[in-house]
Amino acid sequence: MPSPLRVLVVGCGNMGASHATAYHTLDGFQIVGLVSTGESKVVLNDKLGGSYPLFDNYTTALADTAPDAVCISTYPDTHEAFAIQALEAGCHVFIEKPLADTVAGSERVVAAAVKAGKKVVVGYILRVHPSWMRFISEAQQLGKPLVMRMNLNQQSHGYMWTVHRNLMKSLSPIVDCGVHYIDVMCQMTRSKPVWVSAIGARLTDDIPADNYNYGQLQMRFDDGSVGWYEAAWGPMVSETAFFVKDVIGPKGCVSIVAKNAGSGGNSDNVDAHTKTESLRVHSAQLSPADEFTQPDTWIDMTDEPDHQELCNREQHYFLRAITENLDLTDHLADAVNSLRIAFACDESVRTGEIVRL
Repeated sequence: MPSPLRVLVVGCGNMGASHATAYHTLDGFQIVGLVSTGESKVVLNDKLGGSYPLFDNYTTALADTAPDAVCISTYPDTHEAFAIQALEAGCHVFIEKPLADTVAGSERVVAAAVKAGKKVVVGYILRVHPSWMRFISEAQQLGKPLVMRMNLNQQSHGYMWTVHRNLMKSLSPIVDCGVHYIDVMCQMTRSKPVWVSAIGARLTDDIPADNYNYGQLQMRFDDGSVGWYEAAWGPMVSETAFFVKDVIGPKGCVSIVAKNAGSGGNSDNVDAHTKTESLRVHSAQLSPADEFTQPDTWIDMTDEPDHQELCNREQHYFLRAITENLDLTDHLADAVNSLRIAFACDESVRTGEIVRL
């Protein structure tokens, strides 16, 4: 049996805790330390049995544990520096999206990975989600152009409002969350975005004066496809229509119908953010009398993985990338590209102008 991959977990909040749980339970991994500046590492360690070394300082932890890999789930403004430090120490890196808090920073991380000859996997959780991959596949059967309509609004309070306020010290919601759905749209169209336009509004004084907690972006692709994505965080956000995942093409449409996850009161539940439950596929084919020729098809997704299982699958992929020497060139190029598009949307919010790509 090969030796387990020795992993240092940096950031022990929502996603860090989920990834640490994956390392704790899956064969092939061994946690060598938990790092956070606050008490989250203590809470997580207790949850996992209380056996792991705890660190307040990342640099100290990296030197003391000499890991094979580092899992970075900290706030985005630390991603670039932490990833490059790990790579220069000879570690592989799993890093939560976004890859960095600037496009240039993401490119520097990729360059550092190439120089070090190490693997970097970015946490695009929807890429390991079978239901979302089916959603993308069904959308690709609808002809061109596509009209893609998506949102994820979160009526956050308590702990999650603290998380969101901290995130907005460095990024807007349409950058932090938008990279997922921009990536999905690019997979659906397999086409190049040509311009973006976006709007935003600052609905609270609890965030930096130069940021906004409501944003909506629009994208046009060179095949004529168009898409929009909306994201909002905060205690004032509406629970109505917070979960829209809908694609229309000349041949019909496909929609995620999350009857439970998409119902009122669930927008702050992280499990609801990836839930599909069922896909509704509609054909636009008409009879000579202009009546539909077939009923809508329902694709049941009740056996879909939960959030923890999705994190487990991400870590399986990370392990495979290392042990099988997978080529991650396209994976990293897509991560940089989706971030570049998201920041162009951010620029559009701030300037009030269309940004051509």
